[in-house]
Amino acid sequence: WVRTEDKVRCRGASVSKARWPAPVAMTTRCLLLVALSALASADEEKPYEVPTSIDGAFFFEPFINTERWVRTEDENYQGELQLQSYGVFRGKAELPDALPADQGLELSSAARKHGISTVFAEPLRTKGVGLVVQFELLLKQPLQCGGAYLKLLSADEAVPPAALNGDTAYTLMFGPDKCGAVHKTHFILRHKSPVDGAIKECHLVGETAAPPLSDKKPHLYTAVITSESEVKILVDGKEVRSASLLDETAFSAPINPPKKVDDPDDSKPADWVDEPQMPDPASVKPDDWDEDAPMMIEDPKAEKPESWLDDAPLQVPDPEAEPPDDWDEEEDGEWEAPIVDNPDCKEFGCGEWKAPQIRNPDYKGKWTAPKVDNPEYKGVWKPKQIANPGYFSDEQPHAMAPIGGIGIELWTMQDGALFDNILISTDPAPAKVAAEAFAARSEAEKAAKKAKQEAAEAERKAKEEERKAKEAKEEEEAKEKAKAEAEEAKENPEKDEI
Repeated sequence: WVRTEDKVRCRGASVSKARWPAPVAMTTRCLLLVALSALASADEEKPYEVPTSIDGAFFFEPFINTERWVRTEDENYQGELQLQSYGVFRGKAELPDALPADQGLELSSAARKHGISTVFAEPLRTKGVGLVVQFELLLKQPLQCGGAYLKLLSADEAVPPAALNGDTAYTLMFGPDKCGAVHKTHFILRHKSPVDGAIKECHLVGETAAPPLSDKKPHLYTAVITSESEVKILVDGKEVRSASLLDETAFSAPINPPKKVDDPDDSKPADWVDEPQMPDPASVKPDDWDEDAPMMIEDPKAEKPESWLDDAPLQVPDPEAEPPDDWDEEEDGEWEAPIVDNPDCKEFGCGEWKAPQIRNPDYKGKWTAPKVDNPEYKGVWKPKQIANPGYFSDEQPHAMAPIGGIGIELWTMQDGALFDNILISTDPAPAKVAAEAFAARSEAEKAAKKAKQEAAEAERKAKEEERKAKEAKEEEEAKEKAKAEAEEAKENPEKDEI
């Protein structure tokens, strides 16, 4: 900008008219200043600061660095993980609306297994308090096949972080997964039997609405398990699924087993009849029933067409074919036309004539006796029920196995999945604070995008005004030139004659 003493005021901004075409000096600069002012105002009205900690959270990871995380040394996990800006993908600024100051942990290799984990200083126990798991996820390219979930690792079966793999025990798995048309948000609780120590995976079933995995926008995933053993799944702060851990129908395997089970030693008696119907013993095959009659017979009404060519061959030399121009019979031998289907056969029919087949009106097939109710039928046999030796009743399944850390153990065909702001808490309040930060960033991104659009529009209008001014000036100069030439012609008529 160049200041002179010749100034105009544009919404409180002092602007020089120097070096600008006079008709547009004020308009153009005002447009640009308004756009820049809007950008500054948006930043002032919607401030966003990258959260570094959340009061009350048991664990919070904003990925300022990865000092707390250890990559697995399992040779099967070759996927690259790195801290990366929201707006950068494969080293290029691919998402221009993202705030450049924010970053997360990105899975940067396609068609690879990725493994990294962190261990808590002490295990998290959820009895009487419940659990909240929350994280942000940005997919920088559409996910076609792969997972993008977290595993809360079991403290009781802990392994060194460097040994993390698919067999590492976890207490809870939560987050999106997609392959082909199957798109779901996993919520899987591993529950241990207090009777025999058996572990079973309890998958939350039913429809769980999930955000699109191709919009290239961050989304917030939240799972809340209350001290009353209620489960709530939220996406972008909106509840999309709820259930009770005690609901036998809500999970693929219920937390609590049935009180009664089939007796494994019971077997069906040899004389047990479980067929409700039987062939009628009094029924007899009718005398006129011909089981040997064919299903299809020749049509007795059909007659051979008069034009039918009985002796004509089915194939003949192609009558339209000609030998190549360079064919030499002395060197190549006698030329023979290629064989083609006889065109007369298609038009008239050739060879041995046979009547067409029709369904035999006398065909009945194999005779079987009609069914009647079986007088010996006893019903469907079921083994007797006995008390389940593995039965237990866990009325507080929210008190899950102690959690010792977090694992990101994923295979994905697409790179560019970015995790951020992972939060673990026993109180929903810290998660709400983190969600407010997520919303603030979303608003800041929208404001920045709007300001950029306004600035671009202002620049376009400025260029348009400049173009019009230039054209007006050129038109004025052309008129002045034409006027001068006309006056000169009046003063020097001899010049025109020459």
